[in-house]
Amino acid sequence: MPAAPRAAFPAMLIGSAALAFGPWLVRLADVSPVGSAFWRMALAVPPLLLLARLTEGRAPRLAKGPALGLAALAGLCFAADLAVWHLGIVRTSLANATLLANAATFLLPLYGVVMLRQRLTRPALAALACAGLGVALLVGRSAELSPRHLAGDLMCLAAAVFYTAYLIVIERLRGTTAAMSLLCLSTLFTALALLPLALLLPGPLWPQNWTPLLALALGSQVLGQGLIVYAVAHLRPIAVGLALLIQPAISATIGALRFGEIPGPLEITGALLVVAALLLVRLPGGKDARMPPASEA
Repeated sequence: MPAAPRAAFPAMLIGSAALAFGPWLVRLADVSPVGSAFWRMALAVPPLLLLARLTEGRAPRLAKGPALGLAALAGLCFAADLAVWHLGIVRTSLANATLLANAATFLLPLYGVVMLRQRLTRPALAALACAGLGVALLVGRSAELSPRHLAGDLMCLAAAVFYTAYLIVIERLRGTTAAMSLLCLSTLFTALALLPLALLLPGPLWPQNWTPLLALALGSQVLGQGLIVYAVAHLRPIAVGLALLIQPAISATIGALRFGEIPGPLEITGALLVVAALLLVRLPGGKDARMPPASEA
């Protein structure tokens, strides 16, 4: 891989940090969890359209037929991911919500083994073992605390499954359109898929306070995802993995300071195992380099 531009790693750090504030903003929003997911997508579409036009010289376009169908499928997968993840955020700790949702990082190698007949390397096997034990500790501790925490953890794990499906579909779309255009189009389809769900589920959809939702759309979807889309094209997997570790660290800090979510020894041990897995899975040979990084928030 050629030398990365100097801006690539700082962009990755800033993008990852911006994503880490997403769960907090979901809790601050005065709409339903699925409503906040809808507004995150809907409010992000116009600035993403502008960015795609500025960076790629034209408005986003996709070929008709199968490519358009895949883009719609990606939007449905991402909508399911955000819906269950936002429901989980308000039912578990911010640290667990961030760590468990990023389990897509570990599910992608499993998809490669089961569906693509790929062989796992030793770093990948070690990562999956650490991830499994870490998730078991986190979920087990939540089950001890309350059924509500356990339900939140399971929702965040379900979100990781949907996000894995989203990444697989996005991988199939590579080469049909530029990265920023693809982000813009998938965001649009996701918003369209979330709207009827937000209208049907309990809770308000129209906010009284737009600030958390605007911050969620501009911070998580435009700034966070936009910078990561730029950075991952220039960075090695291990650099991406290190930068993404900022997310659970910031989320855990916010949870402790703002909501009194002080982790105990079991939570710390489980979190450290998941962090170790995140690093191992991005070592050279630890993960299929063609796959996009799993960054949920």
